[in-house]
Amino acid sequence: MSSPAYHDPFANYRELTLRGMVLGALITVVFTASNVYLGLKVGLTFASTIPAAVISMAVLKFAHGSNILENNLVQTEASAAGTISSVIFVLPGLLMVGYWSGFPFWQTTLLCTAGGILGVIFTVPLRLAMVVHSDLPYPEGVAAAEILKVGCHDPNIENSGAQQGGSGVKEIITGGALAGIVSLCTNGLRLAADSASYWFKSGAAIFQAPMGFSFALLGAGYLVGLAGGIAILIGLVLTWFGIIPYLTAHHPLPVVTQFLDLVPSWFKVLAHASEILPRPSELDMVGTAMGLWRDNARFIGAGTIAIAAFWTLITLFKPMVEGMKLSIAAFSGKGEQAAHREDLNLSPHSMLLWIAIAAVILVFCFHNFVADASLGSGMAWTLVIVCTLLTILIGFIVAAACGYMAGLIGSSSSPISGIGIIATIIISLILLMIGETGGLFADEGNRKFLLALTLFCGTAILAAATISNDNLQDLKTGYLLKATPWRQQIALIIGTIVGSLVLSPVLELLYQSYGFAGAMPREGMDPTLAMNAPQATIMTTIAKGIFSRDLQWNYIFTGMGIGAAAILFNLWLKKATHGRMTVPPLAIGMGIYLPPMITPPLIVGAFLAAITNHLIRKRYQDSELRLKNAERIGTLFAAGLIVGESLIGVILAFIIVISVTSGGSDAPLAIHLDNWGTTAQWLGLAAFIACVAVFARRVLIAARQK
Repeated sequence: MSSPAYHDPFANYRELTLRGMVLGALITVVFTASNVYLGLKVGLTFASTIPAAVISMAVLKFAHGSNILENNLVQTEASAAGTISSVIFVLPGLLMVGYWSGFPFWQTTLLCTAGGILGVIFTVPLRLAMVVHSDLPYPEGVAAAEILKVGCHDPNIENSGAQQGGSGVKEIITGGALAGIVSLCTNGLRLAADSASYWFKSGAAIFQAPMGFSFALLGAGYLVGLAGGIAILIGLVLTWFGIIPYLTAHHPLPVVTQFLDLVPSWFKVLAHASEILPRPSELDMVGTAMGLWRDNARFIGAGTIAIAAFWTLITLFKPMVEGMKLSIAAFSGKGEQAAHREDLNLSPHSMLLWIAIAAVILVFCFHNFVADASLGSGMAWTLVIVCTLLTILIGFIVAAACGYMAGLIGSSSSPISGIGIIATIIISLILLMIGETGGLFADEGNRKFLLALTLFCGTAILAAATISNDNLQDLKTGYLLKATPWRQQIALIIGTIVGSLVLSPVLELLYQSYGFAGAMPREGMDPTLAMNAPQATIMTTIAKGIFSRDLQWNYIFTGMGIGAAAILFNLWLKKATHGRMTVPPLAIGMGIYLPPMITPPLIVGAFLAAITNHLIRKRYQDSELRLKNAERIGTLFAAGLIVGESLIGVILAFIIVISVTSGGSDAPLAIHLDNWGTTAQWLGLAAFIACVAVFARRVLIAARQK
């Protein structure tokens, strides 16, 4: 008996349209500029997938013949804004080391374009393994899909607004309004804190119990799942109740703290009462611990991420090869896959062509860069070829790692800078070896050149990493919506090119206006107004440490040991529980590496999902049907939380840029109240607890309905 003929209800839907690409390009330009500013100022960028989806729906609903797949292509293109702009985590280092005096337009544009193209192409064979046949949650990809579904009225779309009668819209609006109002109060008005922490000492050891109040991360955590939440929790506890206490106990304390440790306890009581000495809460305990985390512990996290990423690549190798075989079969007309539009990636011939184009661009960029060093032709071409191959090979590895990290916790929380650190170390070591073998270090100027070349090559690799970090998230959205993968991949390439064109002018404008920390364009500029560029500073410091041979490798090796132990533990756990339980090693590394205020909301969200599911199974005999409805409502509410905070983040970014560029404050909406710090923290905590309660209540109420 033959199987029924395959019917594609979306076969006639327009996806890759001219108006959609123009709209996506406009959103990309605006979002890229905003992300560049925020990334250089405070080291953070916002994920543009969700805001782009909302904007696309709002604009295209007035256009004739628009549909959900066209909206999806717009957000796919525009999402390149929040990703390609992350090259600012490395690129400003070229000015900090004094090799560049500005951002050459074509060099910057072409380098980022080539890296971005590689990031798109390298994720194509990963789609089957990491999106279609994977249980990775992809929180932002799922949220974007649900938003687009609820916003459309298409009976062909499961759980669309037409089918659900607007109930989904209510959940998104409720979650969005709640998160938006609180985000405005915390990040805009500064009436409530976005985090709090409890610090305490035991002897010389310093401990921290951190807590973040981000509603968007709470929603992302709900979508992440319990396994990822537990792994991140392990990394967090290991850091702040193990690594940091150990480092602080074996690290020289501030002079004032050392002095107070010698003062008799009875005198301390009198001294504190009479305010002769500072209170313990006023000591530099926080600064000491955070400095050790930033300068030491994060390298442990980077080492853990490195070994876990390598293991991830090994485990993905077989399904990745199978995915490539299916892709070849589809485009050669063999097999069932050839008939399914939603399974078609870019053809193997197209992929090879794009890789060749990217390789040619890279050779041109590296040759142009090396030509300024006045080296012999043999050494010059050696460096060009080595850097091109490094970009392609390391780019492929980090594409898998970043795609997996985005699948675990989302693009916005993914530790891209950790991948940048690993890439910087590898490039530096290889170029150091070439420099020593070729006798380049006889001239001190060549050492500076190789340092700059490391950062230049690292920029291309980071471009590939950031795009792959976002691409699989977008492909997850498309998979849920039954979009055409190859059209999404083309849209992302277009977005990458547009974003790359914007980068250089924006970077040059900000540099000439404010300068960077350690790199001012003119004398007499106010250094307090300089852009901090914290990640670029770290990358530059690491590369300098390798070339000067004073990098503290012990922390990186320690992280690798922790990563290896986590891999072995996870293998044992999966075997012992027959695959029912798992603790992703990569998530443990992220728990160590990520800022302490980011991970707690993710953990709370993950446990919230697990607890509500447990309660539903306990209360109802027919729990599976009820769980399905509860999961739908929970996903929509989580998506609303992400939407609300993301949109407010974008709006605040625009307001900050306008304020600062006109000579105003970087917190123009802030209401400055005296002695408000503690009150703001309590308000932030109360709002977060209230949100958790509302979230749980809406999920449990949804379970009452079958």
